[in-house]
Amino acid sequence: MALIPETDTTISRIFLAYEERENGKPRAHLGASLIGRECERELWYAFRWALFPYYEGRVLRLFNRGKREEDVFIRDLRAAGVTVHDVDPQSGKQFVFSDFGGHCGGSMDGAALGLIEAPKTWHVVEMKTHGSKSFAALQREGVEKAHPEHFAQMQLYMGWSGMNRAYYLAVNKDTDDLYGERLELDRAVFEKLRERARWIIFAAEPPPRITEDAEDFRCHFCTFNRVCHGPAFPKASCRTCVHATPREDGTWHCDRHDKTLSVDQQRAGCAQHLFIPPMMPVDPLQARPGWVAYMHGDDTFFNYEEGADNVPNDGPHFTSAELEQLTTEQLPAVIAAKRAFGGRITHVA
Repeated sequence: MALIPETDTTISRIFLAYEERENGKPRAHLGASLIGRECERELWYAFRWALFPYYEGRVLRLFNRGKREEDVFIRDLRAAGVTVHDVDPQSGKQFVFSDFGGHCGGSMDGAALGLIEAPKTWHVVEMKTHGSKSFAALQREGVEKAHPEHFAQMQLYMGWSGMNRAYYLAVNKDTDDLYGERLELDRAVFEKLRERARWIIFAAEPPPRITEDAEDFRCHFCTFNRVCHGPAFPKASCRTCVHATPREDGTWHCDRHDKTLSVDQQRAGCAQHLFIPPMMPVDPLQARPGWVAYMHGDDTFFNYEEGADNVPNDGPHFTSAELEQLTTEQLPAVIAAKRAFGGRITHVA
């Protein structure tokens, strides 16, 4: 019997529900799970919301598999006689740590007592899923070398929690084989990671690229490749705006409107948004209150605040909401159209 050809299926609706539920909400803080990554520019872009990453439903469901696996890990540990707290006994909620007023932090998977290797010592527990290739590297090299971001995450959780040991528990998703590794707090590493996070959080401009080669394997699959190396413009939100600044107390402040910004306000931005010039895939020429001039090829154009009345007339004017829809590949044609007809970009197909 032939299969019934269908395009809109129950499966597609399941994936669509993930997309609608989980996309468009960038993390408000710099996560402990990211700080061990090699490229500081990637971390800065993530914290500054250079893009609002969009993932297909299948990929989002795959991300959630790791969370679902945690319940299995906890049952396995308890069956082995280990005491596991997956929530804080005092609050009844997940263990959450924050630093720098909340600009940095993370949620610890759990705390364990009674591991066979050290039964009287409390351990931070970090639980991860791996494919066969990643799992083999873990077995061969250990977590610090094979997955330095996971190693850094555990160092931070140990330092923040006051525990001096951590237990890394991993599963091979293809074979259900398990891997366990105990780690010790390295206070110097912990402090170095904190200082790295501090520098990234309060840096006014993006750190240098890890390489100028956009096709380098470290950049090729990076979420921010098209913004970092071009041709895409960043997303217009308060965190990509010259007027917004993270403060030591964990808030974001808008100098343009002299107010503290909620997370929802940060996502939305406003009509006075001006991009941070070093984030742009084009070269800045000049900046004045209310506008920044840029050069692309032989063309000059202006990123301006709506309502600004001092913008020069020797090039077309773009709000940030217009620019975020474009790439540098589209820019020459759009600049020509702006010069010929004026108007405003409302949608780019």
